[in-house]
Amino acid sequence: MTTNRTFTMIKPDAVANGHAGKILDHIIQKGFKVVALKYTELTPEKAGEFYAVHSARPFYGELVSFMSSGPIYAAILEKDNAIEDFRNVIGATNPQEAAEGTIRNLYAKSIDANAIHGSDSDENAEIEGNFFFADNERF
Repeated sequence: MTTNRTFTMIKPDAVANGHAGKILDHIIQKGFKVVALKYTELTPEKAGEFYAVHSARPFYGELVSFMSSGPIYAAILEKDNAIEDFRNVIGATNPQEAAEGTIRNLYAKSIDANAIHGSDSDENAEIEGNFFFADNERF
């Protein structure tokens, strides 16, 4: 089932560097409506739960540590063709490969500190959005 919603998370590096407002504005300027927004901080346990799909990967421990290192913004976004369009707005995971003008090109430092998360499918967007938002805010 294709939806018109996606999930994003502005990561601790972008929040700490003061880029969250610029990133949110960038998202809105690209035609996305922010339908839910939460400023929060992940504990190591919650970060581990969110990224459990990567638990067997060698970078898992560093990812959990990084994602619990400071506050984040979690958001549900709405737009036609939300998943694909948002993946284009954020750019490649590696900011060195991200297209000019994408969020990662503009605000990410490295492949690890890459400023923003974006869901890669409708199914994951729903799972990830529901992880952060209460029943009345859910997908």
